[in-house]
Amino acid sequence: MNREKDNLKALGRKSEIPGDYAPEVLEAFENANPGRDYWVQFNCPEFTAMCPITGQPDFAEIKIMYIPDRRMVESKSLKLYLFSFRNHGDFHEDCVNTIMKDLIALMEPRYIEVLGLFAPRGGISIHPFANYGRPGTRYEELAWQRMSQYKMTV
Repeated sequence: MNREKDNLKALGRKSEIPGDYAPEVLEAFENANPGRDYWVQFNCPEFTAMCPITGQPDFAEIKIMYIPDRRMVESKSLKLYLFSFRNHGDFHEDCVNTIMKDLIALMEPRYIEVLGLFAPRGGISIHPFANYGRPGTRYEELAWQRMSQYKMTV
């Protein structure tokens, strides 16, 4: 386990914030408790991205919840990854889906969901929600239940 921690590049070191979308900064480590289900939640209240049309900044809180399997995302690398959207032009819905897709590729979680609580711009706020449950498992059913029972946030 300690050998794996030595391989983490961002943890415990000064890191530069990427200038644009950078999925390569994401790092994972082995889950010490792969035999049980449990939730991991990250809240990023200072997420920013740019509108791909106007270039104006968009501000959001990004909430990520997942049930890990064998791999987990390292939090500092996640922070750097989320910061990499700062100068990246993408629509709100695309940001949420890209974050989820990249985390699935990194960790192969049992279940994951990503919610973007974007601040109003032009009088409208957008709150995209995306989720995934491993196909052919009870987590696929969990994804359907969570999606079908999704409630608008205030």
